[in-house]
Amino acid sequence: MTSPEAPLRADARRNRDQILVAAREIFAERGAEVPMEEIARRASVGVGTLYRRFVDREALIRAVFRDTFQAVADETGAALAQEPTAWAALMRIMRLSAWLHVSVQAASPRVTAVVRADEETSRVRDELLDTLDQVVRRAQDEGSLRRDVGVGDLAMLFVSVVHQTHAVTRDAEGLVAGRVLAIMMDGLRAPAPGDLPGRPLTRGDLEFGRS
Repeated sequence: MTSPEAPLRADARRNRDQILVAAREIFAERGAEVPMEEIARRASVGVGTLYRRFVDREALIRAVFRDTFQAVADETGAALAQEPTAWAALMRIMRLSAWLHVSVQAASPRVTAVVRADEETSRVRDELLDTLDQVVRRAQDEGSLRRDVGVGDLAMLFVSVVHQTHAVTRDAEGLVAGRVLAIMMDGLRAPAPGDLPGRPLTRGDLEFGRS
């Protein structure tokens, strides 16, 4: 178990945030094995500063995924609390798929091992899935979401939206996520035109990020 981080000075916090933003962008573009020097350069900090904040690549991977999952968990909770209907909350949550791009593109045996071993990431993942479970149940109770889907299905749809941009021209990249998401949401609406094969996917079916 990792110990909690000590509070940082304003300049140290700014450097840390810049490094995390740069690392998230590069991980999403090219995976998590990019040279640390490139991450430091994009963050506009020295390599020594990067290593003072993150002692090695595994520490940086842990921080990127903690930060990413926490941002999505916070926004998911806000959607559930603020939106007038569960369907509106679900629509808002599904638009977060771009944030999760890093978890798809950066996935590798090394990343998976680091994330699974991190108790804090697992805690945030469970928090996120707990909230998503609530959204699913409320949307089904209000009659807006078809009853033959589960939280695991929604997680797989997140991944599907992210992956679409790799199969189209650069001109179409900006269109894909919105169009695919709209088609998916139409397919999730109740009443359903037909039954889905198999059974709903649950959180127990999800592997990534689970310890």
